[in-house]
Amino acid sequence: MLLPQEIIRHKRDGLALTQEEIQAFIDGLVTGSFTDAQVGAMAMSIYQQGMTVDETVAFTTAMKNSGDVIDWPELDGPVVDKHSTGGVGDKVSFMLSAIVAACGGYVPMISGRGLGHTGGTVDKLESIVGFNVQPSLQEFKSLVAKHGLAIISQTSNLAPADKRLYGVRDVTATVDSIALITASILSKKLSAGLGVLVMDIKVGNGAMMTDITQANALAQSIVNVATGAGVKTQAIITDMNQVLGKSAGNALEIKETVDYLTGVYREPRLHQVTVALASAMLIHAGLAKDDNSARSQIEQVLSSGKAAEKFADMILAMGGPGDLLENPWGSMQQANVVQDVIVKQDGYINGMQTRDIGMAVVALGGGRLAGDQQIDHSVGFDAIAPLGTRVKAGDVIARVHAKDSDSAALAASRYANALTLGEERAELPPVIYHSVNAG
Repeated sequence: MLLPQEIIRHKRDGLALTQEEIQAFIDGLVTGSFTDAQVGAMAMSIYQQGMTVDETVAFTTAMKNSGDVIDWPELDGPVVDKHSTGGVGDKVSFMLSAIVAACGGYVPMISGRGLGHTGGTVDKLESIVGFNVQPSLQEFKSLVAKHGLAIISQTSNLAPADKRLYGVRDVTATVDSIALITASILSKKLSAGLGVLVMDIKVGNGAMMTDITQANALAQSIVNVATGAGVKTQAIITDMNQVLGKSAGNALEIKETVDYLTGVYREPRLHQVTVALASAMLIHAGLAKDDNSARSQIEQVLSSGKAAEKFADMILAMGGPGDLLENPWGSMQQANVVQDVIVKQDGYINGMQTRDIGMAVVALGGGRLAGDQQIDHSVGFDAIAPLGTRVKAGDVIARVHAKDSDSAALAASRYANALTLGEERAELPPVIYHSVNAG
């Protein structure tokens, strides 16, 4: 029998762990034969020594196999998904899953809740009265088979080893290990039985990775490990130096999703990111031969309303209303107070502290600082003016949605303080930096 302290010592001393040692550690996470102290010591050893690609593939695969692993023998098309490292205003999953399903892909999306300054896909869906984010595994499979997509929250039986490891990493300052982030993301994603994965790696002041070097390292790690685990994977590095789209807040982002899918308004940066990710998914899944073909299909399913119909069908099938597209506010709560955020000087919006805006949404009640906290789905910001906008004193640069006038005033002040104005228009960061492939 392998002793926990011997496995920890090997990694502490910089040795590559064997498959047997990795499996013993993952088993120990699930059975409890590794104590919290030993799990913390192992996490710190991995944080300090790193892991090779082969080690991380074995680690990810063992975590994936620690719980349910879904397969899809009944489907007649490719099983594809996307994962984002998170940011503020990132509602891309909704548009993307509907677009790809409308083009013939199957998208079984297992998503998370918000924590810290980033919003959670599951919380946004729970803005919709009746929507059930936790169907049974069998229901999830039948929803994907029938509608081409379903977005659910992580179940306790998917990668349970990761759940325990993450809880220990959170309190031992080992969250930002590239190897452990890679294994955590992929063990959950790959348990959904994917053939293709496209990663949206956010970089900037509202992202987990604040500089391009970090973002590249994570992108390369994820692509190499997922490819090593047998899943075609590409990463696209996208900007998070400003709110993505024109809204941040749960119900407000669902409303923006409806406006996007129905063609009422497609914010240009949000559209650029959505199309780039959707195109990569279609190409890798064999549903489009090249970027031009993929973009033509995307435009067709958006303009015909087929993508909107896919999203509406999923909402209805999962307990939501049948008229979300026609009457989004009929099944979502609106905030008591809506107040303009006014700019006090002339100039160009040259900078946005995106993390601060995310935290302002949390302070309004729209996010959580502890895992079991109740959230107010109605609050947040919309009508957000993007970087590069020329403004004059007195112009509206956003609107705050709040439960009362005091919290609205405080949020408006926080929002204004998160912006930097200048007399000259600064150079804007690119929306999409580049793609990363296996290598």
